Amino acid sequence: MAGRVQSDEESQCSATAMRKATRRMTQLYDDALAAAGLRSTQYAILEELHRKADAPPTMGELAETLVLDRSAIGHNLRPLERDGLIALVAGDADRRLRRVVLTKMGRGKLAEARPAWKLAQDRFNDVFGESAAAKRVTLLGIARDERLATLAD
Repeated sequence: MAGRVQSDEESQCSATAMRKATRRMTQLYDDALAAAGLRSTQYAILEELHRKADAPPTMGELAETLVLDRSAIGHNLRPLERDGLIALVAGDADRRLRRVVLTKMGRGKLAEARPAWKLAQDRFNDVFGESAAAKRVTLLGIARDERLATLAD
């Protein structure tokens, strides 16, 4: 808000503000998806795999798309694989290359979870109105901006 005086309790750190917003959003979506037995990160993985069903990504490609490091993607994939929602399939040309594939059970779980996801999405849109789409564009712009990946440059 313009002209608003910052209290001593508020941080001027952009990372802190983003992490607080991320935690609030995660709470919203995790609460909505709990009935389907998924967390928001798991839902995002299943949705991404559904979008890429014709060309399943490698673990590295999936990690890059979701802006996760390799250890985090492995940590998030293990329970999905254990529960039969995804499969790691050896590549055709290079058997060492494993692609992440959404299984039939995973497609069913995604279909089950979509109405809950839509409730959370609608809540966000209701709260932020017409600016919700602009906020998504801004956030995706931040996520895709490689200039923020490191200070080494």
